[in-house]
Formats: sequence, structure tokens, C-alpha cells
Amino acid sequence: MRHGKKFNHLGRTAPHRKAMLSNMACSLFLHKRISTTVAKAKELRKYVEPFITRAKEDSTHNRRIVFSYLQDKETIKILFGEVVEKVGSRPGGYTRIIKTGFRLGDNAEMSIIELVDYNELMLKDAKPAKKSTRRRSRRGAGAAASSEAVPTAEVVEEPTDKKSKTDQPSAEVVEEPTDKPSKTDVPSAEEEDQTDATDEKKAE
Repeated sequence: MRHGKKFNHLGRTAPHRKAMLSNMACSLFLHKRISTTVAKAKELRKYVEPFITRAKEDSTHNRRIVFSYLQDKETIKILFGEVVEKVGSRPGGYTRIIKTGFRLGDNAEMSIIELVDYNELMLKDAKPAKKSTRRRSRRGAGAAASSEAVPTAEVVEEPTDKKSKTDQPSAEVVEEPTDKPSKTDVPSAEEEDQTDATDEKKAE
């Protein structure tokens, strides 16, 4: 019976389960990423992260405690050397579980468990996420710039109206000589006297 036992037994006896988790932990520290089922990955995360916390303080005592679980000298060197230098600045959460779908055959839910700071693609994607907050401020600045651009458009329209006003009197000046009668059309005073004299002769 499993009364009061809250952890996942993974369908294995205690010695089998301990040996499996120890072997998976060594593979994770050596290769930085392994593929397994989601249930095993969640149990491995609880098994591995206390070792990384202990490795932050490099002492003979901590090395012996971790070695009592992993039983691999090369893994201890990598854990207390390379892994701690890269992951040790974190206060926790040293591993990441990424679900990858279901396994053919038994349809088990599969995943990848990895050390967080060794995934360069995720680190690159995290940088643009910070820029998203800056984009909001740029949008506000763009809206302010557009609002400032409206009065400038009005200022540009004013000189066009002035030009139209100046064009109207110039057109009137050109039309004035056309409206005035030519000198040939207007009769002179002598011609008027001659016409009057001829009219009187005709009347006599």
C-alpha cells in the first residue's frame, strides 16, 4: 500500500528507482540535456537540483555527499566545475522541462529536461522579450510625433493660400488692358466735327 507516500514510484522498486535516477543525473550533467518521459523528468528535477545547490559551496564534505548518490568521479568534477560556473548565479530553477509529444507504441508523454543556461536558443529569445517593454514607449513616442506633425501640415497649407491670393490680382492686371477699347475704335474730335458738317449739308 502507498499510504502517506506522495512521490511517484515510477513502477519500480526502491533500489531500481535510486539507480535509475542516479544514472539519469550523471547523463544530465555530462550531456546537459536528455530525453525521457514527463514523469521521470519531474522526479529527476527534484533529485538533481539539490546537488547543484550543494555544488555552489565547493568543499570536501559536499563533494562526498554528492558522490554518495552519483558514484561517478567525472560527473562530480563537471558538476563542481563547469556546471556551477554557468548555473550557480541562479537562486534556483536550474533545469527546464520541455514537452515533445507522445511516444509511438505506448503513447507515453515525452519531454526534454535540460540545464537552463546551456540552451543558447532560449537565451537569445529571452533578449527580445525585454525589448518588448521598450516598444511600448516607442509607440507612445510615435503617437506624440504624429500629433506634432498635424500642426506642421497646417503651417504648410498657409503659404499655398497666400500664393493663390497673389495670383488673383495678377490676373486682373492682365485683364485690364483687354477691357479698355483701342484708340482706333474711339472717334477723335475732328472726325466728329466733319460728320456734323456733312449731316448739315445733307439737311439743306
